[in-house]
Amino acid sequence: MSTTAYRLLDSGHGRKLEQFGAVRLDRPCAQAVWAPQLPATAWTGAQASFHRDQGNTWRRAAGLPESWEVEIGPVRFRARLTDFGHVGLFPEHRKVWDWMRPRLEGAARPPEILNLFAYTGGATVALARAGAGLCHLDASKKSVAWARENAALNGLESAPVRWIVDDAVKFLCREQRRGRGYDGILLDPPSFGRGAKQELFKIQDDLVRLMDLCRSVLNSQARFLVLTCHTPGYTPRVLHNLLHQVFKGRGRLDAGEMMLEGDGSAYPVPSGAFAAWEPDP
Repeated sequence: MSTTAYRLLDSGHGRKLEQFGAVRLDRPCAQAVWAPQLPATAWTGAQASFHRDQGNTWRRAAGLPESWEVEIGPVRFRARLTDFGHVGLFPEHRKVWDWMRPRLEGAARPPEILNLFAYTGGATVALARAGAGLCHLDASKKSVAWARENAALNGLESAPVRWIVDDAVKFLCREQRRGRGYDGILLDPPSFGRGAKQELFKIQDDLVRLMDLCRSVLNSQARFLVLTCHTPGYTPRVLHNLLHQVFKGRGRLDAGEMMLEGDGSAYPVPSGAFAAWEPDP
């Protein structure tokens, strides 16, 4: 295994122990109600640990770099510690990338994919590597700049990617008026967020409209729509039912848990849900 690869080493007592390339991190994990499998010495070897009960703070070892490289499958990332306890990549999304990639094959032209709430560009890079054209949209200028770093890290500086800082709902409304269509859409909406101009997004209020807008900008040759979610209570069945309603029962649906797969005896850790639509064959 590459020395820059991601690994889930252990979990338990409300925490997870992860190896992000050369850096070992200890972070909160509410789902990990079981006991850890590894001895305490494995955990004390972490170079940084994040604590929400102390005002969202990192405890960092001396000499920890400001950024470093991590691999998830074929994709390379620039990792950094953030104020929210993230590092700029979500390894559980790899299953979703693997689901989308084969559905890009056999096209007469490069498929055009819209990536909403695209953050630091894991899916953008994965799909650009597979030959797709991307529209990468996020409300955070900082996240889009980070995504462009990740694209460059993967040799994709000249890939056909439109990098857009905007509010997702406003952008979709404009694309609908323009009559623009996409061959695929993926989105990972937050529980709560603000757009590029402080537009308010609440998943319980805005998700249904958002999904209707997404359906409206899929073209007649659309290959998929993938919705991922980390909001508590938004289970695979919830997302499945929503897509079934949005597409009026047409097409095929898949849904399930996103999972961090562990090393050795480490338990897999549920890390959100996904639902995916594709047309009937």
